[in-house]
Amino acid sequence: MRELAVQDAVGHVLCHDMTQIIPGKFKGARFRKGHVVTPEDVDVLLSMGKRSVYVWEMQPGMLHENDAALRLCALAEGPGCTHKPDIKEGKIELTAAHDGCFTVRSEALLAVNRVPQVMVATRKGNTAVRAGDKLAGMRVIPLVIDEATLDEADAAAAAAPGSGPLCEVVPFCLRRVGIVTTGSEVAGGLVEDSFTPVVQAKLAAFGIEMVAHELPGDDMEDIVAAIGRVREAGVDLVVCTGGMSVDPDDNTPGAIQRSGAEMVTYGAPVLPGAMLFVGYYADGTPVLGLPGCVMFAKATILDLVLPRIAAGIRLTRGDIVAYGEGGLCLGCEECHYPICPFGK
Repeated sequence: MRELAVQDAVGHVLCHDMTQIIPGKFKGARFRKGHVVTPEDVDVLLSMGKRSVYVWEMQPGMLHENDAALRLCALAEGPGCTHKPDIKEGKIELTAAHDGCFTVRSEALLAVNRVPQVMVATRKGNTAVRAGDKLAGMRVIPLVIDEATLDEADAAAAAAPGSGPLCEVVPFCLRRVGIVTTGSEVAGGLVEDSFTPVVQAKLAAFGIEMVAHELPGDDMEDIVAAIGRVREAGVDLVVCTGGMSVDPDDNTPGAIQRSGAEMVTYGAPVLPGAMLFVGYYADGTPVLGLPGCVMFAKATILDLVLPRIAAGIRLTRGDIVAYGEGGLCLGCEECHYPICPFGK
């Protein structure tokens, strides 16, 4: 750093906070460390009794923290993300422009954060967000930084699997669901259907409405036929409830496959929710087979996969396997999901 006359400091970066005192009116930092002196600031500094200031010597190829934060923002901000134009203390925050599933290029994020003196922090990916929710924050550590370091961060992200920005909010797009509630006791009216209302409520939170409902009992062929009827109603999601265990008379997984769905997984490393079935029809319509825990547990595997399902993101076996770390619900006496480690 070096000392410059106030008039010569325009365009330079202040090395420290500068306090202004106006008796009876104001006392505090008038200019913050990192502020770039403007022509309008000269008279203010002189009125504060400052004839000289200490500034960083900005060499070619060096970036101020605000400019560096903008570089990181350009690297991170994808569709469905936005940020405010003002930069506070060298930091920029992304927020959601609309409701949707927040996704992160995880390996690219790791690669960027391995570059010394830069940081990007995000909320957990593959989770539901609402318009205005905070998504990520980014800044560089020093007040000024070599531009080559930002080039290194860009290159690290580009070399990681996938492409595009680090963050994106994929809007929820599924709107119509057909629900097939299995169980002869429900079909025969011996037991009230308490499963379907729970599923309806969870789907409604994502803008998905039940437009077809079938109660076929437990027979394999009846379940297959029921699935066919809800599909004919023009749904973009099929959900089957019950009959998902390994008991000999639990026919739902087999019926889903008999109906023409290609299985992604039958089983998930999540408790509650190990007996989840995920599949897709040839036209891309997803089908879920939900285990009984969804009916009585507040947070289950359904809550973990639903944001991506509702956003039309196709799930893979690898996606489901990845839920194993964090997939154990702790069964807290008072459930605070999603503000908890489940699925994280």
